[in-house]
Amino acid sequence: MTVTRTGEQARDADPRRWWGLVIIALAQLMVVLDATIVNIALPSAQEDLGISDGNRQWVITAYTLAFGGLLLLGGRIADLVGRKRTFVIGLVGFAAASALGGAATTAGMLFGARALQGVFAAVLAPSALSLLTTTFTDPKERGKAFGIYGALAGSGSAIGFIVGGLLTEYLDWRWCLYVNVPIAVIAVFGALALLHDSPTQPGARLDVPGVLLGCGGLVAIVYGFAEAEPRGWTDPMVLTLFVAGIALLVTFVWWQTRAPMPLLPLHIIRERNRAGCFLTMALAVIGMFGLFLFMTYYLQVILDYSPVMTGLAFLPLTAAIIIGSTQIAARLLDHVAPRVLMGPGALLAAIGMVLLTRLTVHSSYASDILPALILMGLGMGLIFMPVFATATAGVAPQDSGVTSATVNTSQQVGGSIGTALLNTVATTSSAAYITAHLTDPARRALVTKEGVVHGYTVAIWWAAAIMLLAGVVATLMVTAKAPRHGTPQQTPTPEPVA
Repeated sequence: MTVTRTGEQARDADPRRWWGLVIIALAQLMVVLDATIVNIALPSAQEDLGISDGNRQWVITAYTLAFGGLLLLGGRIADLVGRKRTFVIGLVGFAAASALGGAATTAGMLFGARALQGVFAAVLAPSALSLLTTTFTDPKERGKAFGIYGALAGSGSAIGFIVGGLLTEYLDWRWCLYVNVPIAVIAVFGALALLHDSPTQPGARLDVPGVLLGCGGLVAIVYGFAEAEPRGWTDPMVLTLFVAGIALLVTFVWWQTRAPMPLLPLHIIRERNRAGCFLTMALAVIGMFGLFLFMTYYLQVILDYSPVMTGLAFLPLTAAIIIGSTQIAARLLDHVAPRVLMGPGALLAAIGMVLLTRLTVHSSYASDILPALILMGLGMGLIFMPVFATATAGVAPQDSGVTSATVNTSQQVGGSIGTALLNTVATTSSAAYITAHLTDPARRALVTKEGVVHGYTVAIWWAAAIMLLAGVVATLMVTAKAPRHGTPQQTPTPEPVA
C-alpha cells in the first residue's frame, strides 16, 4: 500500500503531467471530431468517387459501427498489453487509416479506411481515459483534468463541422482525413515523452467469440438497412440479413452468460435504470446522426451553401447541446429525477425535428432551420447529461469501466443504425416522389430537388417518432430518484473496460 501511494504521489508531482493531459485530450479530440468532420466533406467525396445515394451513409456508418462494436474489446486489449502501448498503437493505426482514406480512389477504399479508423479509435479511446485516471490520482486535480478533457471532447463535433468546412472549401475533402496524420504524429511523440504506463492485468483475456457474434450481428442489421434501398424491404436477402443479425445478437447474449471474461457482463444491463439509459441513448442518437447527414446535403446541395457556411450553420445546434447539458441539466439533476429531464428533453428534440419536416427547396435558415436546431440541441443536452450520470451512478468500481464503455457503445451503435436506416428511408422516398411527379421533362431539375427534400422530410418524421420513443423509454424505465432525495450514490470516474 505504501509503495503504491508513494508511486502515485511521485507521479502527481511530475510537473509534466498537465502536458500529458494535452496529449491525451488531443487524441480524444481527434477521435470525436472524426465522427463529424467528414459530414461536411461528404457531398464532395460522393461526387469525386461516384458514390451512390444509397451507399453514401457507409462513410459515416463504417466508422461508427467499427468504433462502437469494438469499444469494449479495446478496453480488454489495453488491459493485456498496457495502456500507454495501446494508446500509441491506436494513434499510429488511426493515422495510417486516415492517410489511406485521404488517398482513396474508389468508394470501397474509402469505406474500408473509415472502418479501420473506427477499429483504431476503439483501441485509442479506452486507453486515453485510463491514462487520464492513472496520471491524475489527486481527487481535486482529477476533477479539473476531467473537466478540461470533457470540454475538449465535447467540443469535438463543433470543431469537426468548422474544420471540415474550411478544409473542404479551401483545400480538398481529402484533407478532412489527412489532417489526422500530423495530429497523431504530435500525440505519439508526446505520449512517448510524457505519459507513464500502468501495469497490465495478467488475468485479462479477450472474448473473441463475443466480438465475432456482437459485431457480426450489428454489421448484418446495418447492412440489411442499407440493402433495403436498392432491393426493397421484403427482398429475401434483406430479410435474411435481419434474421441473421438478430440471431447473432441473441447468441451473443447467450454466450455472455458463459464466457470466462465476457465483453459485456449481463448484470450491467439487468439493472432497470442502466438498461433504460442505454436504450434511451441509442434511440436518441438514431435520429441525430441521420439528421446530420440530411442537413449537410440540404444546406450544400439544395440551398447551395459553401462547406464553411454549412459548418457554421451547425454551430447553434452544438451550442444548444452544451447549454442544455451544462447549464440546465447539470444544475437541475440534484433536485429532480433524471427522467424529468430526459423525457421532456426527447419531446423538445422531437418538436425541433417536426419543424424541419416543413422544409422546401426555398426554405430560409433563420426562420425554418435555426429554431429547430436550437430546440433539438437543448433537448439532446437534457438527455445526454442525465444518461451518463445515471448509467454510471452506484456502479461497483470493477464495473465502472465496462458501464462507461457500454454507454459510448450504445451511442455509436445507435448512430450506425440511424444513419443506415434513415438514409434508406430518404433515398427510397425521394425515388418514389420523383417517379410519381416527373411528368414534364423540362421540370426534371426542380422535381428532382423537390423529391430529394421530400425524402429528407419523410426520414425526419421517422427520426422524430424514434426520438419520442426514446422519451417514452426514459419515462417508463428510468425510475431513479434525484440524488438528494434518493439513496446516496457515488458516481465513479469513467474508465475503460477493466
